[in-house]
Amino acid sequence: MSFEALDFKIMKMHRLPDGNRIKAFVDLGVNDALLIKGFRVITSENGLFVSMPQEQGKNERWYDRVRCLNNEVRSHITQKVLEAYKSQPE
Repeated sequence: MSFEALDFKIMKMHRLPDGNRIKAFVDLGVNDALLIKGFRVITSENGLFVSMPQEQGKNERWYDRVRCLNNEVRSHITQKVLEAYKSQPE
């Protein structure tokens, strides 16, 4: 399956007040069949980026709960989330 067959849709976005490193939490729908909760829009020295949903392990380290097996899919998700974030009023 090519990534073009995947239809990503922002289902919910919760923006946080300015001053936080985390700017928003995002839930993403895939093909109106799957909901992935917990993407985060984060600011860094290099600008905004999208973090995959994570959970903390027993060893106190953080691990991605969702992994893209293809860089094109990851880029497409990042683009969709950041477009939605920038177009949503503060």
